[in-house]
Amino acid sequence: MNSNRAEVHEFLTSRRSKITPERAGLPTAGTRRVPGLRRSEVAMLAGVSVEYYAKLERGQLAGVSAGVLEAIARALQLDDVERAHLMRLAQEANGAGALLRPSRRPKQWTMRPSLQWSLDAIAAPAMVINHRADLLACNHLGRAMFSDLYADPATPPNFARFTFLDSAAHRFYPDWNRFADLTVGNLRTAAGIDPHDKGLHDLVGELSTRSDDFRRRWGSHNVRIHGTGTKHFRHHIVGDLELAYETMDLQAEPGLTMTIYAAEPDSPTAHALTLLASWAATVDPSPTPAGQ
Repeated sequence: MNSNRAEVHEFLTSRRSKITPERAGLPTAGTRRVPGLRRSEVAMLAGVSVEYYAKLERGQLAGVSAGVLEAIARALQLDDVERAHLMRLAQEANGAGALLRPSRRPKQWTMRPSLQWSLDAIAAPAMVINHRADLLACNHLGRAMFSDLYADPATPPNFARFTFLDSAAHRFYPDWNRFADLTVGNLRTAAGIDPHDKGLHDLVGELSTRSDDFRRRWGSHNVRIHGTGTKHFRHHIVGDLELAYETMDLQAEPGLTMTIYAAEPDSPTAHALTLLASWAATVDPSPTPAGQ
């Protein structure tokens, strides 16, 4: 069993550094050499000894009870995604992580015709991605919307590579920093779910080597899952798009999600999507991607 102590240590210390004494309701007297709470303060808030918490922060989560983990999560004010990440790290330390990982699939993923038919039946941009942010499938309007990604000859296109390695991303994402944070947070969450995924390790290694922006964000250990919300894009043909999105798991394809983008009816974005559909009807924005 591979040890995940370094990952546990870095995650807990990064969360502790984010909680100020004021936020934790603690007095602030005295000089502090490091940001955030002291180990002794986290231990007090969690109701455990300083020695025991120091052991946990060194990465030794094996055998820790669910009650103690919940107390640590409360003391560090973890949100739901961060708490779930901590629980997965503990399960991995106990050797139970393999039971929770998506079942292994062949490296070469094959699109089921019925899935493509379903995508094509959606009158809005729709796509399927995996946990590594590979863009596996789109409907025609989705391929038109994400045509910038398909300019890269790599197959399948990857949102993380696009965000950090392609200059077009700074135009396509007007709020680039937000998208960069979301992308890395999603990859961090995926790494917690399946820490032994070689493809994900390879992607993180490549981006860490080629992008200072990625490497800095990866080191922050922020984890995120974004299933719904609104995103702003600037498309090279139709301009600004303000799109709501809904993301759902595909039950027949463990580890894959479908995202559908929609515009408010009769809004400027709705008219822009109509224009995008007209443009897409006259060109072939991209081939359908294959492989996973």
